[in-house]
Amino acid sequence: MKHLKYLLIMTYLLGVSSLYAQNQLMANFSLFYEYHKNKDYVSAAPFGWKVINEDPSQFIKYKIFPKMEETLWYLHDSTNATDDEKKALTDTILYFYDKAIQYEPDLAGYYLARKAYVMEVWANESAEKIIPVYEEALAKDPELPAFYKDRLGILYIKNATEENGYKLKALDLYSKLSEAEPDNPLWIQKLESIAENIEELVEITKKSWDLDKENLEKAWKYASTCLRAQDYEKAVEPLEFLTQKAPDVINYWKQLASAYDKLDRTDKAINAYKKVIELQPDGKENYVNLALIYKRLDQLSVARTYLQKAMKIDPQWDYPYLIEAQLYEQAARSCDYDFMAKCVYQLAVDTYRKAASLGGQYATVAADRVKALQNSVPTKEDYFFRKLKSGDTIKIEGACYSWIDRSIQVP
Repeated sequence: MKHLKYLLIMTYLLGVSSLYAQNQLMANFSLFYEYHKNKDYVSAAPFGWKVINEDPSQFIKYKIFPKMEETLWYLHDSTNATDDEKKALTDTILYFYDKAIQYEPDLAGYYLARKAYVMEVWANESAEKIIPVYEEALAKDPELPAFYKDRLGILYIKNATEENGYKLKALDLYSKLSEAEPDNPLWIQKLESIAENIEELVEITKKSWDLDKENLEKAWKYASTCLRAQDYEKAVEPLEFLTQKAPDVINYWKQLASAYDKLDRTDKAINAYKKVIELQPDGKENYVNLALIYKRLDQLSVARTYLQKAMKIDPQWDYPYLIEAQLYEQAARSCDYDFMAKCVYQLAVDTYRKAASLGGQYATVAADRVKALQNSVPTKEDYFFRKLKSGDTIKIEGACYSWIDRSIQVP
């Protein structure tokens, strides 16, 4: 009976003690919360530490860790803090982040990034210690603000050697940033700063791809860097790989077709552009690109067919009309300069005028060509001696021009 009474008394005392501790914990948090709300961070800090060191779990929903972080950063940045106090606070903040990660593991990426920043800027730790913390932060939260990614990139670049592969890591990091923020020129500048010149950047991206040959992202980085360096020969290999592995990606085919074209691999360029058209039949530029190749091959009728498809997609686009006019010029130059050749030049002038009338990007170019050809078109005497009067129609004909199937009108 005495033993039972003893157990009951001890249970009661423990309950009272536990209730007292819980009440004390609540009181400490309340004081911390009020002091923090009033921006009295000096008074808030001791009570915040009491809660965090005892049991902060029930106060996470009240954002105890973000509030405590704000408190500690304020104290560190206070103008009244001595150098010794700042050093002690830096150590305290690093310990705080470990506690925050323990109780809020879903925010570990954020807290690790903040910890790495403190290690870098306040604690002046070595890059060998800081870099892994930034890397772990990004691994846990790839969506961290670009600020922390840039801090890591700066460390990579400053500490890069032939052995540690930091150049490749910096390249990967800034490439992703430039893709995420294409309108931010800073990331392109950072990319260019990684290498002494664009040729070295080509080699770095090639090495990165060589180490992970099935990686499409690295293949594209290598290809796009080659294109920026205008090294089309090197660009072909990764672009061919990309079109094989991802045959429905239009941009890969466009870039490959362009590279083939630049290298005068005409048949391959034609086939690649036809694949682009298959994937993107409403892309007006695709038809013009193909027309330009056939123009260069002197297959003028085929070239015009593709230009007409571009015009059908966008009747107000002046560029196809400009190229069509060039086709007629090209035809006239390749034949004897006779009356029919003059008529073909007139057809070119009429087509240039159509391009100019649309008021697009090439309007001035088209108008200049009209002036340039003024001495190549039929004269009044040419019409007079052939008994042609104003308003008469002249059909373009002859062996040289059978493909044209157009007419001009006597002015």
